[in-house]
Amino acid sequence: MPVALPGAVLAQVRSSGVLGIDAYPVDVEVDVAMGLPSYQVVGLPAGAVKEGGVRVRAALAHVGLPLPPRRITVNLAPADVRKDGAAFDLPIAIGILAALDLVPRAALAGLMLLGELSLDGAIRRVSGSLPVALCARSLSTRALILPRSCAAEAAVVSELEILGAATLLEVVAFLRGERPLDRAVMQPQPAQPRTVDLDEVRGLETARRALEVAAAGSHNLLLMGPPGAGKSMLARCLPSILPPLSHAEAIETTTIYSAAGKLDGASLLAERPFRAPHHDVSLAGLIGGGGMPRPGEISLAHNGVLFLDELLEFQRPVLEALRQPLEERKVTIVRARAAVSYPAAFALIAAMNPCPCGHRGSERRTCICSGARIKRYLGRLSGPLLDRFDLHLDVPQIDYATLRDDRVGEPSARVRERVMAARQVQSERFASAPGCHSNAQLGGRQLREHCRLDARGELQLERCAKRFGLSGRAVHRILRVARTIADLGQSALVLAEHVAEAVALRALDRELPEPPA
Repeated sequence: MPVALPGAVLAQVRSSGVLGIDAYPVDVEVDVAMGLPSYQVVGLPAGAVKEGGVRVRAALAHVGLPLPPRRITVNLAPADVRKDGAAFDLPIAIGILAALDLVPRAALAGLMLLGELSLDGAIRRVSGSLPVALCARSLSTRALILPRSCAAEAAVVSELEILGAATLLEVVAFLRGERPLDRAVMQPQPAQPRTVDLDEVRGLETARRALEVAAAGSHNLLLMGPPGAGKSMLARCLPSILPPLSHAEAIETTTIYSAAGKLDGASLLAERPFRAPHHDVSLAGLIGGGGMPRPGEISLAHNGVLFLDELLEFQRPVLEALRQPLEERKVTIVRARAAVSYPAAFALIAAMNPCPCGHRGSERRTCICSGARIKRYLGRLSGPLLDRFDLHLDVPQIDYATLRDDRVGEPSARVRERVMAARQVQSERFASAPGCHSNAQLGGRQLREHCRLDARGELQLERCAKRFGLSGRAVHRILRVARTIADLGQSALVLAEHVAEAVALRALDRELPEPPA
């Protein structure tokens, strides 16, 4: 029978790590033994975890609990999963104190701890509070102790007691039974900046209608037109007509923002995200990635909108990388030690000029681009990526009289009512179809079931397919759009006029003009 060395004490604290948007349990085992003073962390720790020894030692000294000269060994189990970040500082510090009998080990039963320590003993916020809380609930944890600055993120998990602490001493006092910790309460999402209302848009009736259809069916939309035509303004009107997130969507989206550290103290997101990265965004910034993968803009736009202004100014590899997430509605990032999947079910809204100078086809300005230059410019938009847009239309410049017209157009609130009614129809339609929430996600079998055309509609779609040489993917996208238009009109059957409007909202199917020689 093995014999423990004199003075060797082992303590265990439950914590958690975050990989992607999922949390996994980590047991922090601390061994304090006699011997030469040392501090060692094992269990595949990253640099930030190893550096935590300096923070832990300084924090304990500043709160009046200096470490004695002992050999301290910390094991982060399971040892075959890489641990990253400074969130293990607090459980390691508490584990050391428990091993030294400065806090009762029995008080740690059923607790999970997470937090970064500053040198003066304050507890700093960490990323991933919500997925950690979901993990703690699945393990039947009694309570979760988090930094007070981010505890509200986890408060949405009502079945679990979420406790917030601002300093290491507060946690020590709680474990000794001297005083309680504050229980976290849900915090509403901060008020978002006011979006542009549709009643501010003058003219552009076809574009307004395309925006409504895109919002109702979560369709991808490409806007083409000269500078100043109103493409960006139209795109920024979209949040004003989108319905609020459902509870399930809010949990899913909030989990991504929590893992990315972008919640800013809110407990649950209420508005659909609208992300608009600059055209110099890197591949990892848009798709996600890094040494320890982090969600990119497409995942931060999950259940919302990704707006790419000046589409053809984005790097070609970045645009090509969008194709697979647009089709699969998720992105998988593979690294040597792990493969991480992030959800990416977003509606893509893009704006582009018809040529590098932007004035090709304009009646007011003369285009100065050569045919070869225009061809190179348009060549950045590959056919496979173009096929991922359900809607594409030209946005013309409006004349002065229309621009100065004082008549107010239909406000976003009224359009939003129609959008929400159409989404409700889709919600009922797909209640028994897991993974499908909108018409834009309809697959082949679902298209045959839910997009039945009348005789005139079938004939019209067949004529358009032959006349414009439509691919199978383009035909399916027309059917999806027609289904959304029918839902906006509360029609159970997809009629010929719905097909006609769907075709009219796909300008590049009718013609893709050749540049001049």
